[in-house]
This record gives sequence, structure tokens and C-alpha cells, in this order.
Amino acid sequence: MEQDYIIEETEPPGSKNVFDCQGYEAAQSAIAGNLVPPAKKNSTIPKLRRASGFFISPERRLFRKTFFKGVTDAEWTDWHWQVRHSISSTMELERIIRLSDDERAALSDRSGKFPFLITPYYASLLDPIDPQHPLRRTVVPVQAEQVHSHGEEDDPLGEEAESPVPGVVHRYPDRVLFLVSDFCSTYCRYCTRSRLVGRLNCHGGFKDRLSRGIDYIASNHRIRDVLVSGGDPLMLSDDRLEWILAQLRRIHHVEVIRIGTKTPAVLPQRITTPLVRMLKRYNPLWMSIHFTHPEELTEETGQACGRLADAGIPLQSQTVLLSGINDTAATMMKLFHGLVQKRVRPYYLYQCDPISGSAHFRTPVATGLAIMKELRGYTSGFAVPLYVIDTPGGGGKVPIMPEYVAGHEGATLLLKNYEGKIYRYEDAPGLSRAICNDSEG
Repeated sequence: MEQDYIIEETEPPGSKNVFDCQGYEAAQSAIAGNLVPPAKKNSTIPKLRRASGFFISPERRLFRKTFFKGVTDAEWTDWHWQVRHSISSTMELERIIRLSDDERAALSDRSGKFPFLITPYYASLLDPIDPQHPLRRTVVPVQAEQVHSHGEEDDPLGEEAESPVPGVVHRYPDRVLFLVSDFCSTYCRYCTRSRLVGRLNCHGGFKDRLSRGIDYIASNHRIRDVLVSGGDPLMLSDDRLEWILAQLRRIHHVEVIRIGTKTPAVLPQRITTPLVRMLKRYNPLWMSIHFTHPEELTEETGQACGRLADAGIPLQSQTVLLSGINDTAATMMKLFHGLVQKRVRPYYLYQCDPISGSAHFRTPVATGLAIMKELRGYTSGFAVPLYVIDTPGGGGKVPIMPEYVAGHEGATLLLKNYEGKIYRYEDAPGLSRAICNDSEG
């Protein structure tokens, strides 16, 4: 079997002992509060430093010093090093965080379950003490994952039924989803494709596996838009990713290529200068980045997004609404404002898909509607994503939004603004009645 990547069974540098949570937490607090130890005579306070062209923030530098002693700047900022030293076992994770009984029990029973993997970089964002920390809940398993609730399915969106050839999902007439990898550097516990990713079960050579999908796209002239996803396509080598892009760009009716990824949030070191230079050759190329919470918007992630934006690649975000993690208007507002500052346009806010074992993540739809109501009118329109439900069974995305058409009075359309006030718009009677009938039906 030809692999797209290599994961080495390498013991990370540093002590195997469970760390002093209180000491590390105190040091984190000092950095967060801009507190520094007294400077020695004739010394200066160190500023944010670069390594291999990448920033290493003070928080990440402290984390590395605590848990990965002896690792150089060049190693830490090398994405291959990050992948090779990703945390995949209870013992490795327990070096970094104090596990709850729930987390420990879930980690001890991993047979046949969704795999567990966290990059050292992303592990540095987790609260070492609090198991309810938002980012920690998204990547550390709990026993609730093993509970199958009513309405949940391994393939809730019916992707396999709409896959004419392996790796291609053709749901909409003019666009397809092209799954080119089954690997992510960090696994989200609510992943829609948890049935597929991380299984390392791709058979045949790399090009042989993907050629059938490319041939299918080439033979269907209605396809103008290809979303390259996985897994995470940015976990492929530059050469292999470029081969895919080059094959797609040769197809005359393919107008737009998109890449779906979470890499800038979980492994920003992957966005290297050579990668960006290569991607730029295949514009128009768009990138949809999965962001969950404002705590992901670090200096490192900002640099990664900046490199992509400077290359002329439009960036848009996709966020999944998650119970107890990002299900407040304040959290979403902070996330979307932070994304816009990093030149990423909020695109979709997804209702969490009903995958098996996801009940503890899902919110009522009313929660999403309330958030959208609090965003609309209280921030810039381009900072407000579209709230959608990807309908179970393969129905596609359906936008969900608060009701703004309040009714009509003859030729006058009654509209409710973000403050709940009613305004009148004089319109053609036929059009006005059609709109209202649609909204009432």
C-alpha cells in the first residue's frame, strides 16, 4: 500500500511524568496577563520570535519548554515534526493535561472507535485542568461518544449513496465533493466523516485511487466546481496535492477549485512558503477553513491565513454549532470578528450533523436561530455566516434564518428588522403575495 504520509512511533522528548498542572497553569496566566518575571540587569524582555519563517508565540514557547524539552525552533515549526509527534495515546495526553475519569474511561476503550490524534501545537491550546474547556471538548474523547441516540447514523448525509465512483460525492448538479485523503492531523470528535477518516485503509497507489474520480469529473461537463476535501487534503505532500490540482485544472469545464481544511487552525506550520507558492499557480482557488472557537485565532494561525490571503486565495470559514462550546452569540461574535480581521469571511454556520455518538454536541435549532438573530444588524453583514442544516438522507444544505417577512397589507410588504420593529415596503402586488405565500407555506 502506498501511503500519503508517515506517522512514526516516536517518543516525544521530555519527561514521561504527569506534569505539575498548577505550575504550568500559573505560567500560562502570567503570559495571558502580560506578567513577566523581573528582568535581569542589562537584559531585555524577549519579543515574539520567528523560526523557519514562522512565529512562535510566548504561550507556545512555554508549552514546548515544559513538555517537549530539547526541541528546537526549527523542529517545532516543521509540520512534519508536528505530525510525527502528534498525541495518540492516553500516556502521551496525560503528560499534558489532567484527565477526568470520563476522558480516561473513553480513551481506555478505543477498539473500533473513531481515532484520536492531536498535534502538539493544538495541544498547547487546551486547558490542562478543565475538562469542559471548549477546545478540549472538541478533541478529547468522552464516553458519550459511545451512545447511539435516535436519529443518528454513521453516514447521516447519505454521501455513500451519492458516490458514483470511490471518493466522489455528486449531490448538486454543477459541483462535486472530491475526497482525496482519509487523514487529519487532529481529529474533531464531531466529524461528519468519522466513519472514514483515520482508518488508513486506502488501497492501491495514490494516483490509481484518485484517477477514477478525476475521470468522472472530466466526463461530466456540468461539473464546474470541485471541493477537494477528505480527511484533510493539506496533509498530502506538496507534490501529491499539486498533482491533484493540475489534473483538475486541465479539465476545461472545471471553473473553480476549492480546498476544505482545518489545517490553519490545528497545524498552521503546514502553510509554508513553498506550499503557498504552489497553490497560487492554480488560481482561481478558494479555501474553506474549519474554525470552531475564538481561542483558535492565535498569532500562528493569523500568519498562516495571511500567507494564503496574500497569495490571492479567498478564505472563508465553516463553523459547526456545538453545545457548551460555541453556542452563544458572544462567542460567535468574537469568533467571526476575529476571522474577518484575519481576512477570513464567515461562510457557513452548520447545525451539528447527527452522526453516531454526537448527541452531547448538538444544540436545538432554536439556539442557532437565536444566535443569528443577535448577530444580524449588530455586526457587519459580511461577518454573519449563513446558518444551514445539511439535511439527513442527502437532501443538501437548507438555510435556516429568523423570520423577517411579517406579512403584507395589499401591495405593502411588512418587514421586521433586527430590532423587531415593523417597516413597510411598497412592492408589486403579485410579487408581494408570492413572497408571503412562500413564507407562510
